[in-house]
Amino acid sequence: MRIRRTLLSLFAVAVAVVAPATALAAEPSAGHFIIDARLRYEAVTQDGVARDADALTLRTRLGYETPVWSGFKALVEAENVTAIVDDYNSTINLKGAYPVVADPEGTEINRAQISWTGESAAAVVGRQRIILGNARFVGNVGFRQNEQTFDAVRLDFRSSAATTFTYAYIDRVHRVFGPDSPQGEWDSDSHLLQFETKTPAGQLTGYAYLMAFESAPAQSNATLGGRLAGARPLGDGYFATYAVEYARQTDYRNSPAAFDLDYLALSGGIKKDPWWVAIDLERLDGDGVRGFRTPLATLHAFQGWADVFLNTPADGVRDIDLRAGLALKPAVLPRGVKIQAAVHDFSQADGGDRYGRELDLVVSAPLTDQLSAEIKGAWFDGAQPAYADRGKIWLTLEFRY
Repeated sequence: MRIRRTLLSLFAVAVAVVAPATALAAEPSAGHFIIDARLRYEAVTQDGVARDADALTLRTRLGYETPVWSGFKALVEAENVTAIVDDYNSTINLKGAYPVVADPEGTEINRAQISWTGESAAAVVGRQRIILGNARFVGNVGFRQNEQTFDAVRLDFRSSAATTFTYAYIDRVHRVFGPDSPQGEWDSDSHLLQFETKTPAGQLTGYAYLMAFESAPAQSNATLGGRLAGARPLGDGYFATYAVEYARQTDYRNSPAAFDLDYLALSGGIKKDPWWVAIDLERLDGDGVRGFRTPLATLHAFQGWADVFLNTPADGVRDIDLRAGLALKPAVLPRGVKIQAAVHDFSQADGGDRYGRELDLVVSAPLTDQLSAEIKGAWFDGAQPAYADRGKIWLTLEFRY
């Protein structure tokens, strides 16, 4: 671990020495303060849990980003999560009689980074936010109050306006459970590689995510895959949307078991402003012992908002969902309002036993340039005792400056 962190520091020094030679000419810029406050109420009912959860939490981020100098700038940001009403299981507050709401109280440095941007390359060193692709495999879990960030080096190279290659080395993962949790931080020796380019058929992405975790060896894996997503005009303002993705996951480095699992995602839809509709299939394989794993993903965005399948079952999971969205501009909300709904049907990966169904709804609206509001709900109806019925409602008010 000490050797890896020394190498990380040496790499940062190398970037600082080499980058100015290829940096863009310095342009006038101003630093800015970061103020981000999110007040959220979350209510959870779940069969088999003695009490209903009521969580009213305030997440506050304060920071500063410096002006740009010869392509360089620095950023530091602190984060605090305070529970105003704490009738919930935060995973560390010893309130196991309540359902889990993974928003523990705590204060930490959320980001502390130095970045550089040149004509065809960019680099970020330090504690940072990393979101790759659609965040299915690597994301910041931005829905939770304490977001996931990484002690890492990230390099982006642009061979053209349409093509980007990304490499990131992750030394430590700061997870949503906070620094006071045994699972709050993972020591990592992970290499992430991603290639993106625009083609006539759509956005093509290829990736190789080589993840090794000293703190969680069962989560170590090598995932290689690709994704193609795009849209085609149909006339009269209509567009057909589509996406296909496939990945293969195997054991890697210190994984205690051997495995070989598949991931498949298919999506097709139609959109015409101000609405859209899509039907999706997402399949995560399982071999009867373990399921396909995505330990660094923004999991809440996939497999339903009730978060039943944060861990893929041993027999895998197949999610068939129908989604629709609508953007409106009512007179009382001149900045617009967005409505989205989804219905999910979950079963084993091979289409065997059903796990359950889910309904998701969200209404969100910007009230001003800095203030936004959201009402969101998820209701899961389990088909097996192992997957308990549950309902979740969120009321959110967020201010960003």
